[in-house]
Amino acid sequence: MTAPADDLPTHIGRYQVLKRLGEGATSDVFLARDPFQDQGDGREVAIKRMRAWAPPADAPSSDFSNRFFSAEAALAGRLHHPNVVAILDAVSEDASPYLVMEYVPGVTLKHFCRNDRLLPLEQIVELAFKCAMALGYVFRQGLIHRDVKPANLLAVLDGAGQVVDVKVSDFGSALNLNADATQIHRVGSLAYMPPEQIDGGDVDCRADIYALGAVVYNLIAGRPPFEAQHQMALMHQIYHQAPTPLTGQRQGVTEALDAVVLRALAKHPQERFADWDSFAQALSALVAGQQVPMNRLGEVRDSERFNMLRALEFFAEFGDVQLWEVVRRARWKRYPLGHALFKRGQEGNSFHIIAQGEVEVFREGRLVATLGQGTSVGEMAYLAPNPDLRRHSTDIKVSQECTTLCFTPESLGQLSPECQHRFDRGFIRVLVRRLHAAHEALAHPRRIL
Repeated sequence: MTAPADDLPTHIGRYQVLKRLGEGATSDVFLARDPFQDQGDGREVAIKRMRAWAPPADAPSSDFSNRFFSAEAALAGRLHHPNVVAILDAVSEDASPYLVMEYVPGVTLKHFCRNDRLLPLEQIVELAFKCAMALGYVFRQGLIHRDVKPANLLAVLDGAGQVVDVKVSDFGSALNLNADATQIHRVGSLAYMPPEQIDGGDVDCRADIYALGAVVYNLIAGRPPFEAQHQMALMHQIYHQAPTPLTGQRQGVTEALDAVVLRALAKHPQERFADWDSFAQALSALVAGQQVPMNRLGEVRDSERFNMLRALEFFAEFGDVQLWEVVRRARWKRYPLGHALFKRGQEGNSFHIIAQGEVEVFREGRLVATLGQGTSVGEMAYLAPNPDLRRHSTDIKVSQECTTLCFTPESLGQLSPECQHRFDRGFIRVLVRRLHAAHEALAHPRRIL
């Protein structure tokens, strides 16, 4: 039940409280403004403020009530991924400690778990892929979430209210594999917990893989894989009963999609996907192989773009986080046969990296090079120090239908410093390779020709 308006604090620390977003068993969540951020009137943030609550009778009060806060507070400033809610700050006030987090307007995926609000199958698979990549990143930081459920996955909406992205939130139950302190066991939401987590035994990333599989099942079917009125009956199903196949529950569900979800929900960890990358690739293959109905034929999905970049030599040294930046910031274009990508004398203010297809380079009408997948085009004019040197000295035409990602100085400047550094290293490798080729051409002109 929402607290009365007069119970709303005006400030929490330096943050001006705007409204109450929600409440749980241990905390209240507020929308607030950070006046010290140089973004107009300040940046909007979400503040989770802990409050006193009654722990289980067998748990030490002073210890148990602070563990969930401490688990998230330890992650402040540590998690940097486009599909993970950033924890910006943690303030350990004795009365009411609080966390300051990135504010994500919208709803949680729980909103779409009802039969009258189900998302398209292709979108569910795409969101699941992004969650798998995000949780894979989290696992590489030494964390197992342990409470993956629809209510902890935030749907990012566009101006029309359509779901365009997703972010993993709430790390209060996370198991930190690198922490020395004793951590709480038997946490999580029963409907999404695998058998080994219910037992309170050791868990690894495959426990979270099971939980995400249960979320996907719920988003597809409109109900979780197991349902019962009493906990003991629900636990019995989780231990002993196979989930009902999805193929008969919703039109459009293929055997391939059903197999991926049911494998994630296997009773024994060794029967599930071995790691997050395997699960993510299986989800992506469903989209690439058109094993889910496509509502937007011809559109290149983020999962396809991500895997396309991963296969290109130019991006070999980019981590997953930097690749996601490129997916979102690049302008993706498809060009037909014969299209002039650049013309001689044209001033260069952009460059392309060829994701698919091929281009030919002509100098004064003579073919001098053919460039294919993974090659950058236009970077010489783009990197030149003055306008005279930025003019293209060749004509570049599409010789096979071409998909490229294009950057301008402005869009490249919007990338993180780490991502820009990876681009610089990529350009250095390209320039060294071309200098070597030019040297070979001068030293052995007959062999090159």
